[in-house]
Amino acid sequence: MEESGLSRSYAHGGRSNPLLGRTVGGVLDAAVRRWPDGEALVVPHQDIRWTWQDLHRKARALGAGLVALGLRPGDRVGILAPNLAEWVAVQFGTAYAGLILVNINPAYRLPELEYALNKVGCRTLITEARFRTSDYIAMLRELAPEIDTAAPGKLAAARLPDLRNVIRLGDGRTPGFSNYRDVVGAATNEHRSRLDDIAAGLDFDDPVNIQFTSGTTGAPKAATLTHHNIVNNANLSARIMNFTDRDRLCIPVPMYHCFGMVLGTLLCATHGAAMVFPSAGFDAAAVLEAIEAERCTALHGVPTMFIAALDAPGFADRDMTSLRTGIMAGAPCPVELMHRVMKELHLPEITIGYGMTETGPLSTQTAVDDPVAMRVATVGRVLPHTEVKIVDAEGRILPPGEPGELCTRGYCVMRGYWADPERTAKEIDAAHWIRSGDIATMDEDGYVRIVGRIKDMVIRGGENIYPREIEEFLYTNPKIDEVEVFGVPDRKYGEELAAWIKLHEGKAATAEEIRNFCGGKLAHFKIPRYIKFVDEFPMTVTGKVQKFVMRQRMAEELGLGAKEPA
Repeated sequence: MEESGLSRSYAHGGRSNPLLGRTVGGVLDAAVRRWPDGEALVVPHQDIRWTWQDLHRKARALGAGLVALGLRPGDRVGILAPNLAEWVAVQFGTAYAGLILVNINPAYRLPELEYALNKVGCRTLITEARFRTSDYIAMLRELAPEIDTAAPGKLAAARLPDLRNVIRLGDGRTPGFSNYRDVVGAATNEHRSRLDDIAAGLDFDDPVNIQFTSGTTGAPKAATLTHHNIVNNANLSARIMNFTDRDRLCIPVPMYHCFGMVLGTLLCATHGAAMVFPSAGFDAAAVLEAIEAERCTALHGVPTMFIAALDAPGFADRDMTSLRTGIMAGAPCPVELMHRVMKELHLPEITIGYGMTETGPLSTQTAVDDPVAMRVATVGRVLPHTEVKIVDAEGRILPPGEPGELCTRGYCVMRGYWADPERTAKEIDAAHWIRSGDIATMDEDGYVRIVGRIKDMVIRGGENIYPREIEEFLYTNPKIDEVEVFGVPDRKYGEELAAWIKLHEGKAATAEEIRNFCGGKLAHFKIPRYIKFVDEFPMTVTGKVQKFVMRQRMAEELGLGAKEPA
């Protein structure tokens, strides 16, 4: 921070640490030059332990293999997989080849997967065969039955018109699918030379990553991030936590989120720190085991992950003394939990981060040497080279302490939503400020507190959920006349989904029936936990539904306390 004693709720970060003019591939090149034999990636569940030299070689091999498949700079490559070593190789390999990596949530069901692939025109998809209850091969066969008779790389599917190649991870082989290992081994010297030429010609302002973030209209928005956005966000956050090549970060957060691939792997690469994936999907016992066995110094997670670790059987017998720092973000962080994490998890320098996918992701973060009161009750101050302001409904900057909408400007702001200029213009104004939709306050020292949300977004265990998307889906049920979806407090996940439903006259349904209707069509975290059938909704005098009244009534009926804002 360059200012103190603020007279307005506006702050800009310091500029003593210059921005990096590097691409994502350039970050890995720098890492392998400085720490070639340093440990880069540890994945116990795959029995993998790579040095930076290993990762560099594998990423380049994958990049050259994609070039051999005929992919060209700017093509979109989707990845549908949990936290695996290959995810990291794909992240850097696609960046070398000038491709745009499209992160796809492994919990997506058919409609969501179809929308994601088509929205951005994915030419290639790299997928795991299955994960937990999801059979991705079966899903793809349903979306594109033509794959069974297609030659690898020659797919022409009616429902997925842009997709040409599907690459399967693992040892198995499936008709119509390319095998990941075959792709990695397909490159010739000519393809490797072409990869070098592409990498050398990239601009750090080129798009490198697309992440889907739900929209209030129901259709997810495809936030398009550049090398410059995410490289610098990762680097500056690492500096705030005093990261060095001696650090070892435990990464239980999913790679398809910015939290995993920017504040996890890319953050480590900027400073030579080791990345540790404790498990393919979150597992509290695996997190504790990895921290102890690998002597991790840092841990990232959403609040529910920290709660699960603290409550895991045998926690008291684990040695967590190697830990010192990390980031808690993705959902409001209760003050009581922060105190427990600092003491019981041995994370005296834990930080809280705040931002959004569209800001790559962090706008603010607490510092390791901030007063404890500020580190547990605020989301910190603005990051270097970034501006934040708190404004009223007319866009005027408010005095310190007054709540308003938080806006961000700087290198971190995305290019826009893919092929969606109208939505982009709605969120980013002519001066390049992006609106957050969050209500916040800023004190005279620049510390920011998030006190509410303008939109009806629900954050369940770090997953951003917009009720409108679920409401529109539920309206496809012929028994439902009206429906309103909203969040209610939840001790474990921060918030849970509730739905009030008015059925058509003469129709009957049960809560279980409604949940079964959602199963297999909505991601599990989007299925309402609480369902209430009503005859009417609370309304304003002008006829608008009052969701806050429903939220209060539901919380009282269920005996749920008010959620404390972070």
